[in-house]
Amino acid sequence: MENSYSENEKVNQMPRIGDMAPDFEALTTKGKIKFSEFAKNKWTVMFSHPADFTPVCTTEMSGFAQRKDEFDALNTELIGLSIDSIHAHLGWV
Repeated sequence: MENSYSENEKVNQMPRIGDMAPDFEALTTKGKIKFSEFAKNKWTVMFSHPADFTPVCTTEMSGFAQRKDEFDALNTELIGLSIDSIHAHLGWV
């Protein structure tokens, strides 16, 4: 997605829907991933929740899980993000 911002303005700009996400590696509940390989040739929905073991976390995670087949049909990967450690995530799962 192209825009008319200069390089300096892009550095301080919030990402927008459709912008390319930077590549990263992360330790997840499904093991280590490299984003560019995890989501190769797919759309990705990154969603966040406030913290593990909270009512909002349960609602958001189960809502996405219940619709996983729909996202698969749309060639879309899901990634849930939070402030907690991998150890807290594993305990919650």
